Formats: sequence, C-alpha cells, structure tokens
Amino acid sequence: MAQTITEKIFSEHVGREVFAGEIIRSNIDMVIGNDITTPISISAFNLSGAEKLANPDGFSIVLDHFIPAKDIASANQAKISRQFAKKHKLKNFFDEHDMGIEHALLPEKGLVVPGDVIIGADSHTCTHGALGAFSTGMGSTDLAFAMISGGNWFKVPESIKVNLSGKPGLHTTGKDIILEIIRLIGVDGALYKTLEFTGSTIPHLNMDDRFSMCNMAIEAGAKSGIVAYDDITKEFLADKNLAREPRIHHSDEDATYCLVLDIDVANLEPVIAYPFLPSNGHSISQAVKDHIKIDQAFIGSCTNGRLGDLKIAAEILKGQKVHPDVRLIVTPATQRILKEASRLGYMDIIIDAGGVVSNPTCGACLGGYMGILGDEEVAVSTTNRNFVGRMGSRSSKVYLANSAVAAISAITGYITDPR
Repeated sequence: MAQTITEKIFSEHVGREVFAGEIIRSNIDMVIGNDITTPISISAFNLSGAEKLANPDGFSIVLDHFIPAKDIASANQAKISRQFAKKHKLKNFFDEHDMGIEHALLPEKGLVVPGDVIIGADSHTCTHGALGAFSTGMGSTDLAFAMISGGNWFKVPESIKVNLSGKPGLHTTGKDIILEIIRLIGVDGALYKTLEFTGSTIPHLNMDDRFSMCNMAIEAGAKSGIVAYDDITKEFLADKNLAREPRIHHSDEDATYCLVLDIDVANLEPVIAYPFLPSNGHSISQAVKDHIKIDQAFIGSCTNGRLGDLKIAAEILKGQKVHPDVRLIVTPATQRILKEASRLGYMDIIIDAGGVVSNPTCGACLGGYMGILGDEEVAVSTTNRNFVGRMGSRSSKVYLANSAVAAISAITGYITDPR
C-alpha cells in the first residue's frame, strides 16, 4: 500500500508498515533539550530512579534561550543542565563554548540527518524536517521518557500535501511561502498533521528557505513539516560529519493525503503577518499602503538567523544608514554563522549602517532579552510568532516578515517593499 514520507520513516523505525492514525512506539534518533525545558526533564529523569541515558549519543542539550545568562534565575537553570551533562559525560552539550540556537546548531553539526525521528521540548523542533526527517516538539516529561527509554509513543500524523509551483520572485522567500500557507489555512488548519512541501518550486528553495518553512509548520498547528531529500539537501550535508548514515525516503505518487493545497509561488509577494497572529497575513503592497511606522527591526531567530538572511540584510544595508528612530538588532543563529558573516564582511556592513549584533540566542524572539519592546512600540521581525506581548510589552506590536523586508524597513523607518 502506498505511503507518505512520514509513514515510511515511522515504518522503518517500527519494523513494519504503519499508516496515518496508528498509535505506535518508535525509537528516537535525536532528543533535544534547551535551557528552559531541560531542567524539568532532568527532574523527571531523576525522580524515575533512572541511572543512565538510554541513548546518550542521541541526546543533545543546547543552552540557547537565555545564554549568556540574563539573570540569576536563568543562570541557575543553565547550571542544572551543565551539572547533568557533566555527570553523564554528555557528548552533545552546547553552551557558551560553542553557541547556537538549537534548531540551527544541530543541523550545522550533522547531528540530525535525513530519515531520523527527532523530538525536542521546543515547539519549533519541526525545523529539522527540512532535512527529510520526522521532527516534532513534545513536552518536558515526554522528553524525560525518551531519555530513559530511547523511544516514545506517537500517533502517525495524516499529511497535507502542499504543492508549490513556479519560481519565487525577487525577495520572496520560504518565510513568505509559509506565512501564505498559514494565512490560507489558519493557525489550526494543520492540527496534528504533517505539512509536506512538494512541487516545482522546491528546487528553487535553498536550505535556509526550507528550514524557515518547516520551522513555522507549528504555527499552522502542524505536528511536523517535511521536505524530501534532494540534491540541495545533499549539498548542505556534504561538509558535515554526520552522526548517522542518511536514510532516504520519498512519498509514493499515490500516497493518501487528507488535503492538497496548491500555491502559485511565482505570483506571491512578500507576506507580512500583522499582529497578533501568524495567520494575519497581508501582501507587502498592502503593508506599504498602511504606512506602518516601526521602532525596531529584528533579524534573527531559529526561523531567519542563518547566513543567507545576513547576506540579504548586508546587501540591502550596504552604504545605507539605519533610520534614527529605529533600532536594528541582528542575531546570528550560531557562532559559525557569525564567524562566516564576519569573514564575508556582512557584520561590518551591518554595524557601519548602525545595526547592533548580539550573540546567538533565542532571547528577543520570545521576549527574553536582547531586544525587548516597550509600551506601544512596533517591530518588524523575522521571528515566528507575533502574539500579544511576544517580544515584550503587551501593548507592543510585532509584524512578521522576511529578512529583506526587515532590513529595508530599518532604513526607511516604515515597513517597506524591498523589491
């Protein structure tokens, strides 16, 4: 019987054919924790009486939300993870010595590979589906169960086939594609389903685009997002010391989907998600007409903090100056991205234009630090959520956009079309 890529990945892990709707117990290739959620998992692990990790090489802790520590509470949270990592001689532990946002750092390290089953106690764990893996967020106690047992229970999700056609226009990116999908189906339109991205557009999307799309699958309620392995995936992985041999799967042509969504990307403008939902999408043309004044432009996060985002920003900012009424904050997703952007001159351009570069952190995205919004302030941001109070004051407003929009808007002081 025909299967989707998600059904095939689970079938391989279970040892028999499985299909959407089945409840299964699957081994997990990589369990991911961070500085906010892992201490809860560690507490549950210790309370269980467990003495050792079931799969220590398949467990990563990445301190990324509030590191370097922003206050005493965050320092103590990090301390719990550090002590656990030291006690268990954890190989895949990342803090200030090798910093990065978890969903950018692990693909960079080759620790997540095609065909994997991946879980993390962070909703944006679905990012890793861009590599042709099943990857999803779960709770901290679910993480603890996987730490103890090496596996977990899943309901195999139904899949929505997102058929993308056409070549994207100038400054229309994966971020715009996923914002358009969320606009069309809503924040719960893919509830407990897989968004499977396919079609003639896929060869035109680089890995940055794909990570961005899969990252925000959760904003449509999806359990996961996924893009099948192809030459672009192969090229991305070529220089990585991979933790495992990739296992390549593709959906059968006659696989069953609960919905097929057709989108003509060739005619898609950059999309701006207005407050206070990622589904509140509008075209850049409409945003320009609405003359939206901003106080802050933010480029970063696990959605859009990659090298390609910094390149786009630098190309737009070169020889320009950030508007005097605007703060431009740029947060590279990993130290390696920061170093490479520096080598290529992007950081000099951003700083010379009046931008500020922070260490790799999730901080500003979740209203933690490194870019908090004050009362009534407005930001255009490359992050993934714009809920009430998401980046600071409950009276602030966040408009979600791609990196080109954020960069040009930092110069003009208003949300601006970069094309």
